[in-house]
Amino acid sequence: MRVTGEYNLAWNDAISFWSESYEVMMMRYEVIIYWSEEDEEFIAEIPELPGCMADGKTYQEALKNVEVIAQEWIETAKALGRPVPEPKGRLIFA
Repeated sequence: MRVTGEYNLAWNDAISFWSESYEVMMMRYEVIIYWSEEDEEFIAEIPELPGCMADGKTYQEALKNVEVIAQEWIETAKALGRPVPEPKGRLIFA
């Protein structure tokens, strides 16, 4: 199969658009990070994505890890035909 330059450009644009859309979406989800005495690590959770959480030895590592898990959460939901919640921004809990 021969791939033309026009096809490559369209494919690259699609990948770029998806990457930018993903990054914008990820920045809008609220992430809660806290220290777990039990695990002796930081825990990062994204409440809008049920079960989406990760840990890390540092605050930054927990944040980086939860970004990877969130991407996988979203990809899995889409692959299974399940809805992906729109980011609502800051959540307020009583």
